[in-house]
Amino acid sequence: MADPRTPEQLEADIEAQRDELAHTVDQLTAKLDVRSRTRAKVADVKHRATNAEGGAPRPEVIAAAGSLLATVLVLVVWRLRRTP
Repeated sequence: MADPRTPEQLEADIEAQRDELAHTVDQLTAKLDVRSRTRAKVADVKHRATNAEGGAPRPEVIAAAGSLLATVLVLVVWRLRRTP
């Protein structure tokens, strides 16, 4: 059974598959670029943790960091008192 498509249609299909393959390769390359992904993640976290005006830390971030520090301090003191 012969393919009913014309040579122009076949060439268009091949070109579309090449474009799709190139797009897939670009996506895989971006996923494997750990340095760029790390930089983007750091920038995102930094953006979410600071105010838009002046880049000062947001109050809830300061409160969370203070709570974490206090918890660690309590655990260290508790652990030091338990050891003979």
